[in-house]
Amino acid sequence: MELKALEWRDNKLRILDQSKLPLEQCFAELVDYRDVVLAIKELRIRGAPAIGIAAAYGIALGAQGIETANKDEFLSQLTQVMQTFADSRPTAVNLFQAINRMKKAAMGHNVPEIKQSLVDEAKRIHHEEVEATRRLSQLGAELIQDGFTILTHCNAGPLATAGYGTALGVIKAAREQGKKISVIATETRPLLQGARLTTWELKQEHIPVTLITDSTAGYFMNQGKIDCVIVGADRIAANGDVANKIGTYTLAVLAKENSIPFYVAAPTSTIDLSLSSGAEIPIEERAPEEITHIQGTPIAPEGINVANPAFDITAHGYISAIITEKGIIREPYRAKLTKITI
Repeated sequence: MELKALEWRDNKLRILDQSKLPLEQCFAELVDYRDVVLAIKELRIRGAPAIGIAAAYGIALGAQGIETANKDEFLSQLTQVMQTFADSRPTAVNLFQAINRMKKAAMGHNVPEIKQSLVDEAKRIHHEEVEATRRLSQLGAELIQDGFTILTHCNAGPLATAGYGTALGVIKAAREQGKKISVIATETRPLLQGARLTTWELKQEHIPVTLITDSTAGYFMNQGKIDCVIVGADRIAANGDVANKIGTYTLAVLAKENSIPFYVAAPTSTIDLSLSSGAEIPIEERAPEEITHIQGTPIAPEGINVANPAFDITAHGYISAIITEKGIIREPYRAKLTKITI
């Protein structure tokens, strides 16, 4: 039976706790929107598309918990619920796209109608993301040749998308086309999403995978052992600059130096035309303990200064193509990204 990262059941949000994988498959049923916010902050729900879907369901949960029958008072409290989600994580634009859609869906003659409208819209967002990731994966698979070894960074599979996957979706679709492929996955420090999640998902799919340290990628590229790089994205600016997990920029530079195609796979919900370039994308700074500790065990001197940006920006010039459900986009990115999102 396929494991679902997110599922709406009986007006509850059922999640697979990604923080406990791969050692434990732990599900939780969330009935309070504040628990959904906390799960997003603590990375029990993570990945840009999955965060957006979870926020939509969380807003629906928050609406169910508002007891007033007065429409104006209801909408006032609902705005506070939405703001709580907006404050949870700053970089992934899918979160804010979902919030904006839920705002527009908060329409109706009375409170019960609005509550139902919000549930319906959350389900619609989820369905659209599932279909978008499936479609982009099928399109992206055409870039993968038989016998390819693909490098991927962080985790961009069903766990991160609550759908088919983006970077891993392309890999899965290529395998379904009968292509013999293998994957090299970076560990993805500091929280090891590659080691914990990507390798786990690939094993589930019976796709050969080799785990490497982040610093080993350049060695394998230089040895000619990597045919292409595919990553996901948390936000794509209008000019094609991409925010993704910290370390992505490094891989893009290395790929260009070694003449290796570097692909970004993401649904159009990840594109943010309001930002002209990656310089405007807010970068989340996370807790120093993520670097100074591994699963609660200290590995650095106490009191050491720590910088822990969760994402970096890869300029569009390093990107060979952006794979979306509406097509494979190449330079010039600005005009083409605008065309497919308007």
